[in-house]
Amino acid sequence: MKNIALVGTWHVHFEGYANTIAQDERCRITALWDPDETAGKAAAEKYGCDFEPDYDKLLARQDVDAISVCTQTNLHPEIIMKAAKAGKHIFTEKVLCFDTKTASELAEAIKNAGIEFCISFVWRARGDFLWIKKVIDEGLLGELTYCRMRNAHNGAIAGWLPETFYDAESCGGGAMMDLGAHPMYLLNWFMGKPKAVSSTFTNYMVNSVEDNAVSVIEYENGAIGISETGFVAVHNPFSLEICGSKGSLFAGGPDDTVKYNVGDGWVTPEIPDGVKSPLCAWIDAINGGESVPYTIDDAVALTQTMEAAYVAHKENKKITL
Repeated sequence: MKNIALVGTWHVHFEGYANTIAQDERCRITALWDPDETAGKAAAEKYGCDFEPDYDKLLARQDVDAISVCTQTNLHPEIIMKAAKAGKHIFTEKVLCFDTKTASELAEAIKNAGIEFCISFVWRARGDFLWIKKVIDEGLLGELTYCRMRNAHNGAIAGWLPETFYDAESCGGGAMMDLGAHPMYLLNWFMGKPKAVSSTFTNYMVNSVEDNAVSVIEYENGAIGISETGFVAVHNPFSLEICGSKGSLFAGGPDDTVKYNVGDGWVTPEIPDGVKSPLCAWIDAINGGESVPYTIDDAVALTQTMEAAYVAHKENKKITL
């Protein structure tokens, strides 16, 4: 059994992760740290663990083997670096951090520590995206030329998104940093190494961060990837469009299906079930199972692309990677 400390209660997924850990017989929540003492003590009471007000002392505890990070994103670098140096396994919500230099430093520390690291790229565990990745790799669509993903919701218009997600200092950005991260890491997974990025971000309802955003990514073979996102989209389901030299594929949309055409008409394939969530895969790994596929290198790649997207918007030009 592994002892896990909960680090931060800020993120909207905190309770989901904490509940998963609490319900897994292979691990035990032993301690919790949060910069907000009131929130931290309340969460520690809920999960029956110690509240530790000093993060360094938490890492020094013998009953902490691993940490689950749900702090505001601007705290990730210090928290993750200290945990790696202390030899603690790390699970973290995306994104890793805001700049590639810091991400590379974290990657070096994590690799040197020999710990199990996992970033929560939850869409890579879904059955539809796993099937799409498989047929891309097998060449069903030929060489990819274009891929567009749209992931947006009405959080700002309807008023249900927490105000904390509009804090540029804590979050590093708005819709693209949050929702746009999912299309961005999937685009890199499907299409390979990005070459350049350009962006258009706007403020429809929120002034502090972008709430409506598009980034266009150029890949090494000349293919184009587009990540579309926003907090101001009503009744606008996820959509995916992929074009290749042999055919095309569409997924999502109002009917939430996958369809492809490689010359014999539109086919709706049978989609397999997904696999374990990144968190559950990480719990397997720290208990002696296989290492997770959502690695620190994947986290660095997302940071690099995301950083370029924000610099491209700020400087109003294409950024070469």
